[in-house]
Amino acid sequence: MTDLPAATQRKMGLVIDLDTCVGCHACVVACKGWNTEGYGAPLSDQNPYGANASGTFLNRVHSYEVTPETGSAQLVHFPKSCLHCEDAPCVTVCPTGASYKRTEDGIVLVDESSCIGCGLCAWACPYGAREMDKAAGVMKKCTLCVDRIYNEHIPQEDRVPACVRTCPAGARHFGDLGDPDSDVSQLVAERGGMDLMPEMGTKPVNKYLPPRPRDEEPVMDVLGPLLEPVADTPDGLLGWLDRQLSKL
Repeated sequence: MTDLPAATQRKMGLVIDLDTCVGCHACVVACKGWNTEGYGAPLSDQNPYGANASGTFLNRVHSYEVTPETGSAQLVHFPKSCLHCEDAPCVTVCPTGASYKRTEDGIVLVDESSCIGCGLCAWACPYGAREMDKAAGVMKKCTLCVDRIYNEHIPQEDRVPACVRTCPAGARHFGDLGDPDSDVSQLVAERGGMDLMPEMGTKPVNKYLPPRPRDEEPVMDVLGPLLEPVADTPDGLLGWLDRQLSKL
């Protein structure tokens, strides 16, 4: 079995704003594209254009209709990927050491050359964040684009995970959640960022910002103003006609 580091120098992770995410799946497409075209561990697809298409994705977006105790229902889009937990059960169950957590930044990775595809890590992960690549026969998961964030050959603004760089709504944020003064830590503190399923005791590094309550907009009365009289006493032609008719 694989041991977890006693502590990590940093806690690199994502902060996902559920209030801002519009469910466009741009992060899913960017993740698939980067890992398939630009990274050395492509994500395979099986029968991608057929009736029973399947494939490997490291990031997925689920949509739910949520009805609060007060107010109207709202649609919440919920992106999900590996949470790079501090106490990652996927690491400690791995029989070959293929799953491991890096001491320098806390990122959980898979050494595909050591993975035997036994599936124990997927069984241990309470978030369903691991996927078996059928073509490669190994487990794959979000790497936080470790090949991008330290790549000095690309512009500074691109040294973030592909999903963060692509999100058109600015719903995804990346940084060191172990530093209380970092932008992501400040954002979590301001918005009440939450762990996913904290009862599992995995201490996920990634955080979710809850949706803000929606204001109830008043119902607009479209016809009311048009039906109101324009004057208390009609004048002009209508006034003369009204006076003549009142004499009958």
